[in-house]
Amino acid sequence: MTGNYVMNIGNGYMPDPKEPILPSLFQEYERVLVESLVSSFGLDFLIKDQHGGDVDTIHNVRQIGKDPQMYYKNKENQKAYEERGKYDSRQYHGDPRYLAQKRENNAQKSEGILKDAYTGKKINENEKSDLDHVISGKEIHDDPGRVLAGLNGFDLANSPENLQETNPHTNRSKKADSMEQFLDKHGDDYTEKQKENMRQKDAIARKEYEAKLAKAYYTSPKFAKNMSFAAGKVGVKMGARQALGFIFAEMWFTVKEEFQTLKGEFQFGEFLETLGRGIKRGFERAKEKYAELFSKFLGGTIAGALSSVVTTLCNIFFTTSKNVVRIIRQSFASLVEAAKVLFINPENYTFGERMRAVAKIIATGASVVVGTAVSDMVGKTVIVGIPVVGDLVQTFCGAFVSGIMSCTLLYFFDRSEIFNRLVRTLDNIHTVETEIGYFREQAIYFEKYAAELMSLDLDTFKRETSMFSNIAGSIEDAKSEEELNAVLKKAFDVIGIKLPWEGYESFDSFMQDKSAVLVFE
Repeated sequence: MTGNYVMNIGNGYMPDPKEPILPSLFQEYERVLVESLVSSFGLDFLIKDQHGGDVDTIHNVRQIGKDPQMYYKNKENQKAYEERGKYDSRQYHGDPRYLAQKRENNAQKSEGILKDAYTGKKINENEKSDLDHVISGKEIHDDPGRVLAGLNGFDLANSPENLQETNPHTNRSKKADSMEQFLDKHGDDYTEKQKENMRQKDAIARKEYEAKLAKAYYTSPKFAKNMSFAAGKVGVKMGARQALGFIFAEMWFTVKEEFQTLKGEFQFGEFLETLGRGIKRGFERAKEKYAELFSKFLGGTIAGALSSVVTTLCNIFFTTSKNVVRIIRQSFASLVEAAKVLFINPENYTFGERMRAVAKIIATGASVVVGTAVSDMVGKTVIVGIPVVGDLVQTFCGAFVSGIMSCTLLYFFDRSEIFNRLVRTLDNIHTVETEIGYFREQAIYFEKYAAELMSLDLDTFKRETSMFSNIAGSIEDAKSEEELNAVLKKAFDVIGIKLPWEGYESFDSFMQDKSAVLVFE
């Protein structure tokens, strides 16, 4: 085998299990380490992963003030919340829907059918009662999720499921507290059944409330616009990161090749000249591989956009930390590359080799994820506090783990007899690619034949085919051996083939000469 081992296997090379490959494998260790440092770690500054993702969600804006790392991603949403105005109890309790429900409850009280929604006790006609906002008007007014959804607080607070008649003691003790806060303070005043009933009323009201917010915000043009913009922004940055990582890796190895040519004493001028030459040659080499460069950018863009969308969807339900966002992004980079091999198969792999390539891609992606996790753990130790060196150690540890783990897995996928047996088994499965491979092979043959035909002299070809056709016709028309011999002798003369018994009158006379020898030319 010539050249780099892993570069050869990338082109469909099947390794010989007995062939020593460690020198080349260690070269690939270096390549993976460099590429991990450059793209997965060194260029991550291009993409600013944010705690809670890139788009405001109802869940996340409610964490602002509770989670010190959480903040508004969109300044307009922050401004809207800051300008929501002060809570005015009279406006919430003077709403026409609130007053209408109060009148209806009073009518039921007069009829003797009104019950306390929380305790279940009958409210007598002359007994005082209050209409309670299950979710208080103040909580709704000051809810960042409600402001983000752009819904009116009066409408939400005074919806039927949020208005319940109860006794004055319960209503005025509850005030603006949530039901859980109220029960924590005054739960001893009620039976278990009454407390359970209160929680049930609260759960029904909140379920309706949250559903209204979610529908209003997550189906709004504002959310779609913010999510699309964030996905596009992250996608372009991710594509640029992948492309730049490819270019810088090429530069690194060309610079290394140039430095290997240096001999003798160190001269600073020669060093700079060699460095510049290596960088220029690396850039030119990367440009020559424009198809692969564009593929890197396109794959990175798709992966970045998908990871941003998934991160936003995750943040609808829970808050993602910066490292979780980064892991999602790295995972999608591998998944997009694997999907390209699995479904598009640009390298025309057989089915088994395609599965091997997918396994390699996913394994490498998993290695980067593990390296990111290691980098995060190192960042939580005292090492990161060391000036200058701390950040370098953290970055190197993550890249080193990624490199060693990915190269070890690559070695396994190529050298493992069990895995190679699996690949051979999969290659024997008849797939669409089998048919495509057959016709592709036939197309190559036809191209070769066409090239050979194009090199022929057409006039000469016509003359020769006509000559051979006439000879074949004369042989077919011969009626006796004498006539056939005459036809064949004439054919020899026409074609220009010398007789093996040249110089004799006939074959019989040649045979009579015991010293004669047949000469074939």
